[in-house]
Amino acid sequence: MLIVMPEQWRRALLRAALREVGYDAIGARGIAEAQLIRAVVPDRGTVRVIIVDQAALGTGGLSRFAALRERHENPRTILLARATVDAPKGPWDRVLRRPVSIEQIVAAVRSLVPLPQRARAPID
Repeated sequence: MLIVMPEQWRRALLRAALREVGYDAIGARGIAEAQLIRAVVPDRGTVRVIIVDQAALGTGGLSRFAALRERHENPRTILLARATVDAPKGPWDRVLRRPVSIEQIVAAVRSLVPLPQRARAPID
């Protein structure tokens, strides 16, 4: 999982919740920082889902996001959308509108990329 979210504490909580149920996750503050993450990291596997906060997209973010997806072989996508403005058109498999709980995001990940029973254990 790749979490692209400006707020460090929310990103950290989501990462911890995903790791608790067996998903490896790494975070970035924005698209530019996420582009620095290698597509293949030894002992990590590939990015299977990108969770992106709408605030992280910024100006020109959709084209940069498209490049990020392509670099990671077009994983599934979840957009955490603002409550008061329209979500941008994009390659979203799920759009979750704020307010949204960590549990709802984890449930969306589980529905997009279910883990086999043997992998459903905390990481760390």
